[in-house]
Parts: sequence; C-alpha cells; structure tokens
Amino acid sequence: MAGMGRSAGTAPVCYYNQTTMFFYNVSGRNLIAEEQHYRSVGFFIGVLLTGVSIIFLNGLVLTAIAVNRRLHYPFYYLLGNLAVTDLCVGISYLVITCLSGVWTSTVSTSQWFFRQGLIDTSLMASLMNLTAIALERQQTIFTMQLHSKMTNQRIILLILAVWIIAILIGLSPVMGWNCLCDLSSCSETLPLFSRSYVLTISILSLLIMFIVVILYTCICVYVWKKSRRMTEHTSRDRSKGTMVNLMNTVLLILGCFVLCWTPALVLLLLDGLHHVPQKLLVVESFILTLVACNSLVNPIIYTYRDQDVRSTFKCIFCCFCVAYQQRVN
Repeated sequence: MAGMGRSAGTAPVCYYNQTTMFFYNVSGRNLIAEEQHYRSVGFFIGVLLTGVSIIFLNGLVLTAIAVNRRLHYPFYYLLGNLAVTDLCVGISYLVITCLSGVWTSTVSTSQWFFRQGLIDTSLMASLMNLTAIALERQQTIFTMQLHSKMTNQRIILLILAVWIIAILIGLSPVMGWNCLCDLSSCSETLPLFSRSYVLTISILSLLIMFIVVILYTCICVYVWKKSRRMTEHTSRDRSKGTMVNLMNTVLLILGCFVLCWTPALVLLLLDGLHHVPQKLLVVESFILTLVACNSLVNPIIYTYRDQDVRSTFKCIFCCFCVAYQQRVN
C-alpha cells in the first residue's frame, strides 16, 4: 500500500481526482455493514430530533442573552459563544449524518472536506469554549464574586482566539494535512485525513479535556471544603443549600462532559495509533451522536439553574404565545 503513495521512491503520487469511495476502500471501511444503522428509521428520527433540539435550545439561549440586559456580563458572553458553537455543531451534525453511510459515495472529496471541516471546527470551538467557561467559573468562585472582573475587551479577544484556533485546526486538512498524496497514512475513521492529523487532534482534545476536568475538580473540592467550614460555623440552611447546589451543578457538568467526549477521543486516539478495532468503526455514527449530545445538554445544564436565564425563557415563551393568540384571533 505504501507504494501507492509514491512513484519509484521519488515524487509522491497524488490522487486529487479520485472519488471519496476510493479512499474509503483504501482504508478498509465497510460501508455496507454501516448501512443498516444509517437506513434504520429509528436512527434517522433520533438524528433529526437531536439536531433540531440542539439548534432550538442553543438558539433560545442566544435569544435570551440578546434581549435581557441583566445577562450582559462576561460569563454570559462566553455562554452565548458556547451556544453559537453548539448551534454550529447541531447544523454540521445534521449535514454530516445525512451525507454518511451509503450516501458517502455521492459526496465529492471537496464536499467531504467541507462537511468534516465544519463539524471539526464546531466541536473544537465548543471544547475550547468549555475550557474558557471553566477558567472563568474558577476565577469567579475562588474570589467569591457574583460576576467575573474580566473586561469585555478581554472576553472578545478570548472568543476570537477560540474561533481562530478552531478554524485553523478545522482547515488544516484542506491546507494539506491529508493523505491524498500518501495513501499509507490514511486514517480509518476519517479516510481522507492523515493519521498524524487524527493523532494530533485526539491528543490535543484529550489535553483540553484533562484541563477542564482539573479545573472543575478544583472547583468541586473548593466548594466541598467551603461547605464543610460553613457547616461547622453556621447553621444557615440557605447558604449551605447554595453550596450543595453549586457542587451538584459542577458534578453534573463534569459527568456529562466526560461521558460524551471520552468514547470519541479514545476512538480517534486508537485510529491515530493504528489500533482501532473494526467493530468500533461500525458504531462510529453513535459515537458522533454522543459527542453531539454534549451540545444538547450544555444549554440545559448551564442555563436551567440560572434564575435570570429561566425568567427570560418564560418571557420569551409568553411573548410568543401572546403573539400567536393575537394572530389567531
């Protein structure tokens, strides 16, 4: 197979004019075995509900932050950017799933790079934004502040940095970090990508994930110690209840984050190391769905326990209901 990538040990042979299926066949992907998942009605309905729910919930979060001036603070700006990234995840998830399985044969290489770049950029931006939120939460909780002291300018720079890095990572395969000129390096999970790129992305994502886990673990330990000290020196149930709720929220965030991301990152890491079992490739679509579910639970976790956001949601729904009744009448 290595000989297919190079001609007589000299210049590399590039396969720019080959179809997407050519690279899938080179990587040993069995799309016929995967077809039963993509063609099932239950899977299609699940994908549709997941994608639409992600788009709706994150769109609702963006609307709430936009219309309520009380939410114009650094944390909510980061939350709004997380909603944007997760909204992109929802859209790209629908696109990539609808063009996967047997439909992959109808996709050109440029379309394949576009759909994969879209989902990779969205997921990386979401992952890095979760890290930014974790940093902001740690700073705010450790200093016992209601809102972060970060200026709006710094928040904007942080958001821009998240998107610039995510876009550069997502566009790297298009800019040349692929296996079109070296078939021996083709990934199995992402057959047009170089295995070195997949390995780099998996290690980078695992590192970011480790940082997020460390940050939220520190927050959880701090809240637990604070709660114990409050129990020893005061009997105020309200303060203790606040600390318990905060710790429960942190544990919920951490649990959902690890549960949703770990299978996908392990799969990419195994692929980068050239040790991915074929059975995992068959359920790749379900692993992607699990990652997308993190973009579904993010707006629920980060906003449900926030009274200002909940009240804004109620106002939005009330306005919508009133407008609908007036239109009907």
